[in-house]
Amino acid sequence: MNDQHEKLERPRVQAMDEILGKQFKVLNDGFIRVVDYMGADESIVQAARVSYGKGTKKVREDIGLIRYLLRHHHTTPFEMCEIKLHVRVPMDTWRQWIRHRTANVNEYSTRYSVAIDASQTTKSDQWRLQAKSNRQGSEGFIDKKTGAELTRKEKELQQLCRRMYEERLETGIAREQARKDLPLSTYTEAYWKTDLHNLLHFLRLRMDEHAQYEIRSYADIIGNEIVSKWCPITWHAFNDYWFNGQSYSRLETEIIKAIAANNNEKAIQLAKEFGLLKYKDGKIKSNLERNELEEKLKELEIEPPWKEVE
Repeated sequence: MNDQHEKLERPRVQAMDEILGKQFKVLNDGFIRVVDYMGADESIVQAARVSYGKGTKKVREDIGLIRYLLRHHHTTPFEMCEIKLHVRVPMDTWRQWIRHRTANVNEYSTRYSVAIDASQTTKSDQWRLQAKSNRQGSEGFIDKKTGAELTRKEKELQQLCRRMYEERLETGIAREQARKDLPLSTYTEAYWKTDLHNLLHFLRLRMDEHAQYEIRSYADIIGNEIVSKWCPITWHAFNDYWFNGQSYSRLETEIIKAIAANNNEKAIQLAKEFGLLKYKDGKIKSNLERNELEEKLKELEIEPPWKEVE
């Protein structure tokens, strides 16, 4: 019996080892810290090449392979890397976070333990106004005077809810019932373990400028302070292709080709045929898909031709 085996060393990333356990502060009382990680950029390369042996590869070839995999959405090799985070996050933000169902989660339980005595607070100049064109988003801020009053009342409400909660506990009410009127601003904590593929999907959605500010604050730190150190080659490719790159539908491509050929009339006609451009009382009707195309054209420094149509 041949009991010889290849000696393997676990991939280590010095920059990650240096931040293990370090708390990255988020919002007024939240944090993120890395508890553990498995794999690195080299693990992605190893998984991708397993079908045709070890071979001798140069660093530049590894970079090219990772970029190719991400560019063409060959995502399985990225699942070979995993990370476990310990997070403290407001409950309303955690509701959005937990919608990403591709992770292993264990959350602080207020059935067994007293609720964390901390709530997310809002400064007087940070009260956001409801966006008119986006039902689930915000734009602009309320004036500071009104904001100061809202912040004062917020503090009163949070203090009242906490007092009521603690009074119930002192009376002997079960924790599972005493907690029911705690506000969603109350912080919770959780261990969140996920693989790199699903983490990148999380970051692509939650780092986006249209994501809610609170969860974007967490995503920005995970991406810029943690993933960038953990898998730097992947991080650069992610920014180039997924986060800062663009994809174009067949409809968008046809319209852009017409504009590039200086055929604005055809571009307008195509937009109408595709249902992106409609008029009501002489005005262009709102269309989400056209709005997204206009944003892409703006990045290309191209003026939409239908803006000039009366």
